[in-house]
Amino acid sequence: VKVKMLSWNLDNYVHKTPLDLQIVPRNYDPTLHPFEVLQEYVRVLNATKLEGVFAKPFLAWLDGHRNGVSCLAKHPKSLATVLSGLCDGEVRIWNLTQLKCICIIQAHEGFVRGICTRFCGTSFHSITYNIRKDRRAITYNIRKDTGIDHHWKEAVFQLDIWGEQRTNPICSMTWRFDSISSGKFNAIETFILESCMSNRNIVLYDMKQATPLKKVILDMRTNTICWNPMEAFIFMAANDYNLFTFDMCALDTPVMVHMDHVSAVLDVDYSPTGKEFVFQHVLCVKWTSDSKYIMYGSDEMSIHLWKANASEKLGVLTSQEKAAKYYNQKLKEKFQNHPHIQPTEVNHIKHSKPGSVPVVSKKKKHIVPVVKYLVFLTILMYNYLLLLT
Repeated sequence: VKVKMLSWNLDNYVHKTPLDLQIVPRNYDPTLHPFEVLQEYVRVLNATKLEGVFAKPFLAWLDGHRNGVSCLAKHPKSLATVLSGLCDGEVRIWNLTQLKCICIIQAHEGFVRGICTRFCGTSFHSITYNIRKDRRAITYNIRKDTGIDHHWKEAVFQLDIWGEQRTNPICSMTWRFDSISSGKFNAIETFILESCMSNRNIVLYDMKQATPLKKVILDMRTNTICWNPMEAFIFMAANDYNLFTFDMCALDTPVMVHMDHVSAVLDVDYSPTGKEFVFQHVLCVKWTSDSKYIMYGSDEMSIHLWKANASEKLGVLTSQEKAAKYYNQKLKEKFQNHPHIQPTEVNHIKHSKPGSVPVVSKKKKHIVPVVKYLVFLTILMYNYLLLLT
């Protein structure tokens, strides 16, 4: 005979302290709660409206610059340390908690085009258009490149591929002679290097083989790129009027196209979680390493500091506040597609004669070709043989 015993645990119903809330049991049978969806919909509307009411995204600005801020770099070991490069060749080191400048370096005489920190955080590198070596600067520039990034584990940084203690590049991985507007090392697969050129190309390199692998050509010029810190093969390209998310294993079609920008996207950065990204029509933008704040620099001669979540409460949260925040977030995810509105282009195709409007995927609309390095060498060899004959 099977006997089921009813158990009554006093710990689930009795107060441990007089300040504890009353624990009320609840029956989750959906037939007993016929208006649950309607109640949740009202709650998510109220939560969304309250977020707009209590939204205070702007925190502070770091002023004192004598010119526009052209580039930013985060310290790999310190959350409070930020480096900024100016249009007059000046480099400043800032403390975000104290909101003050702790060091000023006149690194160049011209425009600071790029700046990056060493993987251990002991030094930094900067780049300008000047074709010279400066005692106070560290960098050479040969082809008017504007992209520089440091390797995540080794003492090399990218213009061509330079060693920190060398006066000549270790190797030069070029696909013809194009100016680099941005280049980034992969944080996970550290031997992978991606760069975007001034002739609308995005080129993928392999440091182990010291050779380019393949490239994709877009309709318009790519201003900068950014790797996803959690997914090794995903990167984002900030293009004119569009943002493209690519998988480097399949460059012929982007994973996602982020549209509806009214002007060119000049910079983009992923959050440390890899789930969100930030972009702006400013000269540079960065997401802090704790994923809570966003900072950007522009020609307003200051660095602006913002909250990533405009309505997020700063400071320590109680357990009730954390539970309410989690509950509201889940409600927003549940009703995020309500109501569903079709795009104008979909309606245009639906109400047109079948076959009269060509259907082109948004993902493939802006991709011209994808060229692999071996195919490129074959074409060059074929043209060379034609000239000989």
